[in-house]
Amino acid sequence: MGGRLRQPTGRYGGRSAGERQAERRRRFLDAGLRLFGDTPGYRATTVAALCDAAGLSTRQFYEEFRTLEDVLAALHLQVNDWAEEAALAALAEAADLPVAERATAVFRAYAGNVTGDPRRIRITFIEIIGVSPQMERQRLTRRARWVNFICAQAEDAVARGEAEPRDYRVAAAAFIGSVNGLLHDWTVGWVDATLDELVDELVRMLLGILRPVTP
Repeated sequence: MGGRLRQPTGRYGGRSAGERQAERRRRFLDAGLRLFGDTPGYRATTVAALCDAAGLSTRQFYEEFRTLEDVLAALHLQVNDWAEEAALAALAEAADLPVAERATAVFRAYAGNVTGDPRRIRITFIEIIGVSPQMERQRLTRRARWVNFICAQAEDAVARGEAEPRDYRVAAAAFIGSVNGLLHDWTVGWVDATLDELVDELVRMLLGILRPVTP
């Protein structure tokens, strides 16, 4: 396919073309979450299988996407958006708490969101690995966004006098790498621990990075 097909215009069944397009896209993404995040996985899924799961036609697929990789890319961003929204909501609720309680609340909200549905964690930490250079760039770009998020929280802790003033970027990158690696290994069964044990260990690592100011 050289590109997506042109979208229909006008109203049908009381809904605008934009509303119908949004519904189709949601159905394709829901189907992708089921197939990529469970069985058979991204690499074993075909366009025909995705369309069948979504209850839509291949023509409708190519009106929304060019390839299955586009669906995977959209799902990867969506899962990260959900986790970021959960983290920001927890941060807003914990804004007046000490740094240790803020960090714990935010990371638990993130971990709870991304691991609450096993399909999300598989897409985020397994299915996107090694797909293509473009997907790898997206993965690293989104990872950098999480690094920036942690650096911003560290700077806030410094401004409140709760952490040492220093450059936290390398430490934040190391922490995000630990999160990705540990959750990947846990998902594929290489780490024998409960999710709560994993989260507790990662929270301890995060609090160690912040280096509280000594009296």
